[in-house]
Amino acid sequence: MMKMKKLKSFFKRNLPLWYLDQPGIIFGYDKGKIKKLQNKFEGQRCFILGNGPSLNNMDLGLLKNEFSFAVNGIFYKTDEMGYKPSFYVVEDGAVMRDNKKRINEFKSDYNFFPSIYKKDIHNRENTYFFNMDRSFYEKRSPYFEIPRFSVDCSQKIYCGQSVTIVNLQLAYFLGFSEVYLIGMDFNYEIPASLKIDGHVFESTEDDVNHFHPDYFGKGKKWHDPKLHNVLKSYKMAKLMFEIDGRHIYNATDGGKLDLFDRVDYNSLFSK
Repeated sequence: MMKMKKLKSFFKRNLPLWYLDQPGIIFGYDKGKIKKLQNKFEGQRCFILGNGPSLNNMDLGLLKNEFSFAVNGIFYKTDEMGYKPSFYVVEDGAVMRDNKKRINEFKSDYNFFPSIYKKDIHNRENTYFFNMDRSFYEKRSPYFEIPRFSVDCSQKIYCGQSVTIVNLQLAYFLGFSEVYLIGMDFNYEIPASLKIDGHVFESTEDDVNHFHPDYFGKGKKWHDPKLHNVLKSYKMAKLMFEIDGRHIYNATDGGKLDLFDRVDYNSLFSK
């Protein structure tokens, strides 16, 4: 085990920066296919779902005729009440490894995955593989923990500590002018029972940070949320939307994310 860690460390120190930043290039990504989606939904609104406990307070049935983005373990909500997003996204490698079967079974109108997961995704229907730039996570990179925002997702999409950052870049690229965030509690409880290996956590009990106890439940791995880094990326996204006359709103029920103007979720729908 120690030898393997040393070997990985050696390769990370000696691989060229372009490979560390964009390893998906060697797998090939759907540049032309994604380019055709640019501004496809220009001027419309969308909802981006976080997976905080407050999501259980929201009537997701109201999203039936809306465009919505959801991520990772949203299939638990599908099991529970039938909700299905228009766009489904997975960025995190731990999520992919722990939920590969469920991810392959899940279907939405548009499925987006980093091209490094091509070998893991067998259901290619309505699937788009993008070039993921990981420089935010790479200590060798001059862009380590520095937020960036792609206006052309056919070229690349930047990581930013949260899959929501990927969704915000996609929403911008697709042309949405109003984005409403829900389930973004922006508050993590780090259980004392966690198994911790660097920035990787392994749960030993039910998940208290998400809408379902099995989301990152016993035996599942997840990463240090580093909310200070997420906030930096949110600030970048807010700026990019606003200089183009577009807006991001927070329609979450409660939570601690106060960067975006708040709106009442239920008020967004005509009765």
